[in-house]
Amino acid sequence: MNPNSLMKRMEIEILEASPERVVARMPVQGNTQPYGLLHGGASVVLAETLGSIGSALHAGPERIAVGLDINATHHRAARSGFVTGTATALSLGSTLASYEIVVTDDHDHRVCTCRITCLLRDAPPGAPRPGA
Repeated sequence: MNPNSLMKRMEIEILEASPERVVARMPVQGNTQPYGLLHGGASVVLAETLGSIGSALHAGPERIAVGLDINATHHRAARSGFVTGTATALSLGSTLASYEIVVTDDHDHRVCTCRITCLLRDAPPGAPRPGA
């Protein structure tokens, strides 16, 4: 993965990754809004990262995944510790991949629910490929 990516800056740590399920955690500290609560955009970055990784794994090494749509519902605040995102495949097709991502706090309370859809397409010549 790109060492200068947003994922690294936000300290997202991948715990499990397959086309069907991707799990990661992210610290609340450093990813907050001015009131000290987890920034809603940080939850969406975590969700998009997980859905994109799952989509790329499903697409395979000769293809790329490009986000088309993402939405989020924020349920409760997180103030400290870590949040964990779990992306579960909803549909894995030849041109689209969709995931539901549930973000929970250290007490397993749901903080946010997201859904992402990625377009799967052939990698353009010279495009970087994961794992290459």
